[in-house]
Amino acid sequence: MKGIQITEYVKGPEDLKVLNLPTPTPKPDEYLIAIHASATNFFDLLQIRGKYQNQPPFPWIAGSEFSGVVLKAPSSLPGGKTPKFQEGDKVFGASQGGYATHVVATEERLKGVPEGWSYEDAAGMFVTAPTSYAGLVVRAGIKKGDWVLIHAAAGGVGLAAVQIAKAFGATVVATAGTQHKQDVARSFGADYTVDYRQSDWPEQVKKLTPKGRGVDIVYDPVGLIAQSMKCTAWNGRLLVIGFAAGNIEKMATNRILLKNVSVVGLHWGAYALNEPEMQDQVWDGIFALVKEGKYRGTAFTDREFVGLESVPAALKALGGRGSWGKVVVKVPHEGQSKI
Repeated sequence: MKGIQITEYVKGPEDLKVLNLPTPTPKPDEYLIAIHASATNFFDLLQIRGKYQNQPPFPWIAGSEFSGVVLKAPSSLPGGKTPKFQEGDKVFGASQGGYATHVVATEERLKGVPEGWSYEDAAGMFVTAPTSYAGLVVRAGIKKGDWVLIHAAAGGVGLAAVQIAKAFGATVVATAGTQHKQDVARSFGADYTVDYRQSDWPEQVKKLTPKGRGVDIVYDPVGLIAQSMKCTAWNGRLLVIGFAAGNIEKMATNRILLKNVSVVGLHWGAYALNEPEMQDQVWDGIFALVKEGKYRGTAFTDREFVGLESVPAALKALGGRGSWGKVVVKVPHEGQSKI
């Protein structure tokens, strides 16, 4: 197979090289998958430089999210379970080694590609969709009639959140830093858009809401909770998703008290350890929205990335913040020019 193997930490994506490597041999409980699309993530940029909290021992293959076709399925699983997927099934998921032509993964790291979906759209779904669904539905208790402020709305989790909020009957105010990204957010269902680079954006958001009361839910993957308090309604719910801006916020807790708001966090990856039963509930909810036509893929389409050799360019596009949605690399196999 071909893959981007890390034998020492690199300075950046431009140092990544595609190598000929042995195709991995799946363990008895693992699937062998031919990757047809690989999705990029910010943590990939950190991991290749040795800056991420989870650093595999050398050598390791970079990347995580992918979609593709099952080449080999386990004959049986622990506890006598029957494997959910068979050879030839289209799957998507996440497992260390996504920047390659082949990968192995256990069943809990895989989902079936929705009918009619492209490999590119499916490749970018495993992290963003459940993060946004669990955040808005499980943690923030979104309901019809809510006003929801979604920061970085044109990003991967942002576009997922926009669609989920609309599916539950909410009115969405989306923030984005360029007109193009605002247009993208609207194309996925946002009702209003605001440029968060403008210093008075909290006032702009508040004026949009009925009688200027403020928003009911703030979805924040950036680190804008403190400023968002200025446009939060009484009994508001502030949802902490991440800190893409780079700084972990500190905020005055008296403001939480004065507006009777709740601040909740979402660490989707930790559900597997602490609340595994919630994972199926979240995915069932997501696939129901897909079936109803209320959720679609968020693959970046302004530019095409084909072949593992284009992974550095894709990561640069992601890191440069000029992209939207999920930046995905198509991974052609022999005899195919494109997938």
